[in-house]
Amino acid sequence: MVETQVSEHGTADGATRRISRQSLHDTLVGHLRDMIIEGQLPPGSRLHEGQLGEELGVSRTPLREAIKYLASEGLVELVQSRGAVVKRFDAKDVHDMLVVIGNLEELAGRLCCRNASDAQIATIRAAHDEMMRLYAVRDRLAYYKLNQEIHSLIVRSGGNEALAHVHATLQMRLKRVRFIGHEGQERWAAAIAEHEEMIAALERRDGDALAETLGRHLANAWERVKDAV
Repeated sequence: MVETQVSEHGTADGATRRISRQSLHDTLVGHLRDMIIEGQLPPGSRLHEGQLGEELGVSRTPLREAIKYLASEGLVELVQSRGAVVKRFDAKDVHDMLVVIGNLEELAGRLCCRNASDAQIATIRAAHDEMMRLYAVRDRLAYYKLNQEIHSLIVRSGGNEALAHVHATLQMRLKRVRFIGHEGQERWAAAIAEHEEMIAALERRDGDALAETLGRHLANAWERVKDAV
């Protein structure tokens, strides 16, 4: 159950309540996003506000705001006749987005090797090591989230804000697709091997090698998911 937490030390102008509402909003968005990623809310399914609100223990107003936010991310579609529906992407949609994000990450890999500070690379290495720990204990959702953050860190560390913005938009829409790319031990192990190559190339600051590995990783992502979309 998602709970609203309001401090006992509220102020006359309601400042604490505003912070609490924002916290509830973020919690709801994150929870619904996870439900979509893990397939509890499958593509094409309708988001019934009453049913979800009862399940999560929240009123319709914050739930409606969270759903609208997910619609802005491209994970939910607002359909006039049906209400809010989990966005369904066909195979061409997924392939087209993976082609674009693959090219974006190839460029990002070169920029990261050229422009990232030693501290930024160390941060990516630390995230990679934690991701490997999560893989070892098979914590799939936590692994997936950190995996996606590593890709984002590489992109952001390249220093190109326009690239980072476009990449973030596409990555958000591909969340469910990228998650199912790790289904099955063989697929997951293959993705891990590619990430090992990535971190090695990054620490050498070998932009061409990192770009090649990132491009191959995204191409292989399509091969891993194409039968499921």
